[in-house]
Amino acid sequence: MKDRKGVTLVELLVGMAVGMLLLGSIYMAVNVAQRSTSGIERKVTAQQDLKPALDLMAMEIGMAGYNPNYTTGNWALATTCSGAGTQANKGIQQATATAINVQMDINASCTSDGAPTCITGDANEIITYSYDATNLYITRETNCGGAQPFLGDTAASGNPRTVRVINNTAGTGGTAIPVFRYYDGAGTEIAAPVTGNIPNIRRIEITLAVETEDRDPNTQERRKLIYSTSVIPRNHVIIP
Repeated sequence: MKDRKGVTLVELLVGMAVGMLLLGSIYMAVNVAQRSTSGIERKVTAQQDLKPALDLMAMEIGMAGYNPNYTTGNWALATTCSGAGTQANKGIQQATATAINVQMDINASCTSDGAPTCITGDANEIITYSYDATNLYITRETNCGGAQPFLGDTAASGNPRTVRVINNTAGTGGTAIPVFRYYDGAGTEIAAPVTGNIPNIRRIEITLAVETEDRDPNTQERRKLIYSTSVIPRNHVIIP
């Protein structure tokens, strides 16, 4: 009889073992790639939220004091949006490390002196940015109509949030990084909160430190990003 050629049980088991190893290697490679992609997506999403937020803050803060008709007495109280504010402070009525209130006459509706209602009556002419260190987010308030989530949100809101603003712990050794820092014309920092020196502000540095809400699937750590920019509120120095 002719010899019958085939696969022995041992050869079959070896083949199956090699195949399982190959499949395991492929699975691990795909899994790592997926986890890496997921981590990158989280970082990209955080950047997509952070950069536009910083750009808008810089643009609006840069408009502080815009007063095309050069009228006096325009500025309203930052806390109530009624009555006259500290007129010497012009378009910056509040300047702390975690909050800033800026005012501007975008619609050029201030045509007579001593009329703060020309500011309070128009939308987006009084803007307050505040950092809530408890809930780790930035709020934006217009014309004292109530603070709204701007970058991030509260965990209790139920709204999806991609980033947590961590300026309160992002510094060396877990120290705080000011969201806003203020400088005079000589480049000397003005200690915050700024009160009597508000008219001397010539440059404002904005720093936003965030971390992704979801943890990186590879490291189980939240990815951290820090963006910063400087703003020169050119209209703030114009008299009146």
